Amino acid sequence: MHTAPAGRGLHYSAARGAVESALRVLFRGDWPARAWGRLPIASSVRVVHRRIPLPAPRPSPLRIAFASDLHLGPTTSPRTLDEAFRLLCAARPDVLLLGGDYVFLDATPARARELEARVRDVPARLKVAVLGNHDLWTNHSLLEDALARAGATVLVNAAARMGDLAVVGLDDPWTGIPDGDRAFAATEGAALVIAVCHAPGGFRHVRGRGALLYLCGHTHGGQVALPGGIPVVVPGGRLARRFPHGVHEVEGTTLFVSRGVGGVEIPFRAFAPPDIGIFDIG
Repeated sequence: MHTAPAGRGLHYSAARGAVESALRVLFRGDWPARAWGRLPIASSVRVVHRRIPLPAPRPSPLRIAFASDLHLGPTTSPRTLDEAFRLLCAARPDVLLLGGDYVFLDATPARARELEARVRDVPARLKVAVLGNHDLWTNHSLLEDALARAGATVLVNAAARMGDLAVVGLDDPWTGIPDGDRAFAATEGAALVIAVCHAPGGFRHVRGRGALLYLCGHTHGGQVALPGGIPVVVPGGRLARRFPHGVHEVEGTTLFVSRGVGGVEIPFRAFAPPDIGIFDIG
């Protein structure tokens, strides 16, 4: 398991602490998640599916599955999580990438066990995970251990290899310490490089380094949006505001900002349905 460098888990304000303390009392027993999941208006999980051709086609396409912002806890319905992981399993990816924020409020042993079971069930030759701000604000070592038991490699400014593929995992750009030089050092000789980070802001550590694909979440697509998917509020950061959700081509890299699976603060979404990403490369 990776030992976190000092200084991670930044930007947890006193105001946030007060709000979350109140929510722990108000949402005790995770009842909002169960209640929202029973309503017929709860959003179904969308699949964002893209094929990314290569100059020299592979003998068979490499399938990448990406999910972010699971937020196990009081604001994500078990039904939504069931649907998301059913779709991930049905895709039968070669590589499963996870974009962080696995819990909301607390990393409890029960939530860690659920995370482990869900990730373990996805059939993939390589599983890679990064951490998000909500993970770094809680007992993230519990989550890292659960992911490792599920067969996932947790990357913090490092890379994992599978054949000619290198997957780079960057630390969260807001609450962590991203280091692109260190992360990309292990990609030498790779024919294909994919980068994953929790938030769009991490892209500034990726641009110009030859990554074919950059995968992130964090924004929730606003979680509450106007008709047409225009976010009411998005997290801070220039890149998050520029790319609140969806697939974009930026400087030779395909950038996917997932709306994520779960929610925070409130147990519902409006005009910002949850999603996962499936990318067939080659």
